[in-house]
Amino acid sequence: MKSAKHAHFRAFPPARTMLDCIETLTRPDPTHAILWLHGLGADGHDFAPIVPELVRPHWPGLRFVFPHAPVRPVTINGGMRMRAWYDILGLDFTQRGEDEPGIRDAIAQVEALIDREVERGIPPARILLAGFSQGGAITLAAGLRSRRPLAGLVALSTYLPLAEATAVEATPEGRALPVFMAHGRMDPVVPHAAGRRSAEWLQGMGVRVDWHEYPMQHAVCIEEIRDLADWLERRLVAA
Repeated sequence: MKSAKHAHFRAFPPARTMLDCIETLTRPDPTHAILWLHGLGADGHDFAPIVPELVRPHWPGLRFVFPHAPVRPVTINGGMRMRAWYDILGLDFTQRGEDEPGIRDAIAQVEALIDREVERGIPPARILLAGFSQGGAITLAAGLRSRRPLAGLVALSTYLPLAEATAVEATPEGRALPVFMAHGRMDPVVPHAAGRRSAEWLQGMGVRVDWHEYPMQHAVCIEEIRDLADWLERRLVAA
């Protein structure tokens, strides 16, 4: 696949339809929203159970939105159809082997979800993007390109897709976002080195990255949830 030219900021294609989502409210009339993107082959149900483990009683009302990615063939899995934010062509984690059109389409889908939260009364500064694995990749790609000052990005067991393009297309608002990144040191799916390299790339762009790593594989652990809750506390209680 040939890389697109990135001399100018590239507009996202319009989202075709709003994604189906699962929603959880921590109290009526929420004042904040967290859009949480699942990993390859999962769906919005995957991280819904994390809410009671993560949320603290004194936090403001939150609307958790867990969208379902579209169903599509995934090349690395023999063309099997499954929920995926974009196609996975290989595991070298370089832009040469990435599904750029699919990634950009997923960014547009996330932008549409943010638009809906704003229409429902949640200002951008009270909206966080979060994601695991492939969902975390889209969280980074969408958040860094956002023209709105969001509350922050949470990227778990993941990497930065379209890294060279992102360095060009990242907006001042995106570069200013605080980022929580966490990774397992024994991850066999997205190697720890790929996650660490992405964190360093972001830091080189001037992004504030709070990096954490744990003795686990491609998963989420209790210590990670506790560290994430501490990080969210600083964004939610003061917001």
